[in-house]
Amino acid sequence: MILTHSTAETYREECTPVLETERLVLRAPRIEDAKAVAALANDRRVAENTLRIPHPYTFADAMQWISAANTRPGERTFVILREDDVVGACGFDLREGPEPELGYWIGAPYWSQDYATEAAKAVVDYAFSAESHAALRAGARVTNPASRRVLEKCGFQWDGVELIRIQSLKASVPSDRFMLTRENWLATRQRQAERAAR
Repeated sequence: MILTHSTAETYREECTPVLETERLVLRAPRIEDAKAVAALANDRRVAENTLRIPHPYTFADAMQWISAANTRPGERTFVILREDDVVGACGFDLREGPEPELGYWIGAPYWSQDYATEAAKAVVDYAFSAESHAALRAGARVTNPASRRVLEKCGFQWDGVELIRIQSLKASVPSDRFMLTRENWLATRQRQAERAAR
């Protein structure tokens, strides 16, 4: 059989890369992560500071999240691993507007170790270098100063306050909104490189 015309439709297989930092590995969620994800995400303190994590959070919720991860266009979801242990998740998607929204959570046993900042920086770098986005958005509840500090360390700038719906609370709460443009990201990277060279 000879194909006499070209087809306009093309197919592209998407894959989620593995990102490595000094202490962490970020990769696509796998079925074998479900038990650890469920154990960490089933903490009211985690759920109340994220948009979409329900509480209680079950093994079935983790399986559903894993099976849906990285299936929507423009989405990149990573589990965060420290020495092969799941410590949380980080990623971005295009659900809320033209700029991708960065999101992350860290299990309570791993708080105060700067894992969120390290993972978020890796995902931000990936979003701007490999995905070529012009800007990223993010939010943090006004009652969560630790999350605001993570965003500020990544170069995000405060952009206002809005009400957001928290699934676990079944209520809307105020959230600080942040934005990071490609230009500011490049400037932040340049400053970091200059500091490291001293």
